[in-house]
Amino acid sequence: MNEIPFYKMSGSGNDFILIDNRQGIIGMDDPPAFVAKVCRRAMSVGADGLILIEASAQADFRWRFFNSDGSLPEMCGNGARCAARFAFLNGIAGADLAFETLAGLIEAHVEDDQVRIKMSDPSDLVLDDAIVMADYPLPISHVNTGVPHVVMQVKDLAAANVTAIGHDIRFHPKFQPEGTNVNFIAPTDDGPWAIRTYERGVEGETLACGTGAVAAALVLALRYDLASPVILKTRSGSLLKSYFRRQGERFDQVCLEGDARVVYQGLLTPEAWAY
Repeated sequence: MNEIPFYKMSGSGNDFILIDNRQGIIGMDDPPAFVAKVCRRAMSVGADGLILIEASAQADFRWRFFNSDGSLPEMCGNGARCAARFAFLNGIAGADLAFETLAGLIEAHVEDDQVRIKMSDPSDLVLDDAIVMADYPLPISHVNTGVPHVVMQVKDLAAANVTAIGHDIRFHPKFQPEGTNVNFIAPTDDGPWAIRTYERGVEGETLACGTGAVAAALVLALRYDLASPVILKTRSGSLLKSYFRRQGERFDQVCLEGDARVVYQGLLTPEAWAY
């Protein structure tokens, strides 16, 4: 591989490297090592993940999404919004589009830097469960919104030890072998609930998580009988809106809306990954 054109994009604070790979410029069958190197901050571009836009016979395109460690999650809400806007800006798709992911077909609508995506139906929602941590029960809820998420309500979000507690829950035996993402939520004085997330695959806190915001929104809707949309304020300060249809304890027609901004365009040189 020689120089590779790319976009750096941010979805509510989650940052991604996006590459148009429809012509197979990244031809390796197993690119995790490449991904981990170019996503490494200070040594290369740095990002929470990397997205390859590839040809599809069933939709406008398909994506291959990688966490920064090279792992392949099923879905990423913030990354999906960035992928949709990237495709629109590059003439790959129109403002209304659909693309293939490991979580199924994702539909999207692009309007300026705001993108709304229709998520796959959530599953396995359990409200007010508990796990044993350090010999005491820890109250949690959990749901799969394309990827697994734990949601915990806390009193002081700023003081929450997201990295340490998130790590321990992510690797808790209850959620093995695939592990889980972990979201900490608390009400704010100015309206929307606030959220902080430990992301599996990044193995640390990120500034936002789209599927995590949806997971938190569904838990809040069920616990407090909140109507759609439920808005969450991410650590980046951006707002993520989750829309849904609720029928008892079941949800469908779930959509996520938020910003997907182009930060810059550039060329990856071999020195970006050959170190």
